[in-house]
Amino acid sequence: MTTKTAPRFRWKLSLGMTLSYIAMFLIAAVFLIPLIWMVRTAFIPNQHATNLLAIAWPTLDNFTRIWQAAPWGTYYTNTFIIVFGVLAMQFITIILAGYAFARLDFHFKNTLFILFLMQIMIAADVLILPNYKTISAMGLSNTLFGAMLPFFASAMGTFLMRQTIKTIPYELEEAAKIDGCNLPRMLLQIYVPLLVPALIAHGMIAASYQWNNFLWPLIVINSVANRPLTVGLAIFAMSYETGAQWSDVSAATFLVAAPLLVLFFLFQKRFVQSFAHSGIK
Repeated sequence: MTTKTAPRFRWKLSLGMTLSYIAMFLIAAVFLIPLIWMVRTAFIPNQHATNLLAIAWPTLDNFTRIWQAAPWGTYYTNTFIIVFGVLAMQFITIILAGYAFARLDFHFKNTLFILFLMQIMIAADVLILPNYKTISAMGLSNTLFGAMLPFFASAMGTFLMRQTIKTIPYELEEAAKIDGCNLPRMLLQIYVPLLVPALIAHGMIAASYQWNNFLWPLIVINSVANRPLTVGLAIFAMSYETGAQWSDVSAATFLVAAPLLVLFFLFQKRFVQSFAHSGIK
C-alpha cells in the first residue's frame, strides 16, 4: 500500500508547484505590461504610439529629439550626486548607530531604539513641511545639499546594521581590543567587511528610493541647474510640446528608469543573498 500512495503524493505536490509557478508567471506578466509598453513606445515613431497592433522598425529618433529638448545631462549629474551623497552619509550613520545599539550599554537603550524605529511608521511626506522650514532656516533651499540632508540617517538601515552586528561573534571584537585596536580601526577592519552583504542590500533600496524621489526635490529645488531626473521628467511630460507625444514621453521615461533596471538585473541575485545573510528572514 505504501508503494502505491507515495507516487500519488509526489504527483499532487508536483501539480501544486506547477500551478503555483503558472500563477506567479501570470502575475509577473501583468506587472510587466506597463514596462513592455513603455519600452515598445519609446522605440517606435510617434504616429504608431497608440496603435498596439502597429509594426514599425525601432528608431532612436525619439531619444535624439528629447535629449535636445531638455538638459538631461544636468539632470543625470544632479541625481547621481544626490544618490551617492545620501548613500555615503547613510553608510556612516547607520554603521555607527547600529554598532551603538548592538554592542554598547547605555541608559534607556531599548527605549531609544524603539523610538528610533518609530520613524519607519511615519510616512516621509508627513515630514515635508517641517523639513522644508528647517532647510529654509538654514539657507539650504534650492541646493543639492538641502535635498540630501533629511536623508542622511535611516531607521531601516540602522535596524539592519544592528541585527547583522548581533550575529557577528563578539570574540572578534575582544581579540581586537586585546591587540590594542581602537574603535574606528575595529569598525573599518573587522565590522565593515562583515557588513558588506547588509550594506549592499540597504544600498540598493536607498539608491532606488533616492533615484525615484519626486515630491521632496520638487519642493526644495526651484532652479533647472539643480533639478534631478524625476522632477525634470515630470516637467518635460507636462510641457505643451510633448504632452500628447507618447513616444517622446516614453523615451524620456526609459532614460530615467534604465539605470535602475540595469542595476536590478545585474545585482538581483546578490540583492536576495544580501537579505538572506543579514539576519532578515
